Amino acid sequence: MSRTDEFSLAAVSSRRNVFRLGGGACLAMSMMGPLALVRAAVPFSSSRLRVTTVAAKGVSKGDIILIPGLASGPELWAALSPRLSAYRLHLVHIAGFSKLAAGANASGPLIQPIVDELARYIREQHLRRPFVIGHSMGGILGLMLGLRNDVSLARLMVVDMLPEGSAMLGGTSAGFGYLADQLNGYFTGTKAGRQMLAEIVQQTPGGRDSDPRVISQSLAELAKLDLTPRLPALSCPLTVIYARPSDRNAAATQTAAYTAAYRGAKGAVVKGIGPSGHVIMADQPASFAEAVLKFLA
Repeated sequence: MSRTDEFSLAAVSSRRNVFRLGGGACLAMSMMGPLALVRAAVPFSSSRLRVTTVAAKGVSKGDIILIPGLASGPELWAALSPRLSAYRLHLVHIAGFSKLAAGANASGPLIQPIVDELARYIREQHLRRPFVIGHSMGGILGLMLGLRNDVSLARLMVVDMLPEGSAMLGGTSAGFGYLADQLNGYFTGTKAGRQMLAEIVQQTPGGRDSDPRVISQSLAELAKLDLTPRLPALSCPLTVIYARPSDRNAAATQTAAYTAAYRGAKGAVVKGIGPSGHVIMADQPASFAEAVLKFLA
């Protein structure tokens, strides 16, 4: 056999190997499918929040974003999460709360930038119409997500939070707004105020492990925020779960307050669970899980 023939056979063999490798790669890519491409996306990074993803067992029935409230972290959902194993979970941890460093939340506006980051997470991770469940301040963040045009939610659940932050304390945003700014300055700008805030933080569930400045700023912004006029523009179905006290008169007052507050959200389901305090998932875990599963169905 001539050297020319040997070279030709080697070239043919080389080309066959390339075709085999290329075909194998194409087959592997086709078997991996779109999901693999999504998983290969650049991991989400933010100086305002961290998101931990828990994969579904088996074929996922959808995505659920779980947003905790003031001074709370993902541990808030510890009892609920095992009941949601058929879904892919996205556990939000706001910077400055529950042992997570404050990062960009240490100064300046807080709530709107956090909502912007949550929306960016939904877009960049290609979440198609996720469910969102938010407790307390997390409920406000969820409402603000539901009012955006750049993301689309399947359904939203707000847990024990009124659309007007000050109403949780029996006031109004107009009445408390100015006072909130003054208190925020006092809490962070004076020695006596910092001492008082430290005492408040000590009494707040999860507060000991949270940044006092982030708590103070959150309270100030929530006190001035009123989403009630915007509820008719909410683009996704809404369920509101509120804590029902054991006292009959207090329970009736609570029911009336929540029913009136969410009247503007067309078709909203408003349900009380009790007897319970603010952290319903801890006080009534079975009833709360049942309500969540019904919301997802």
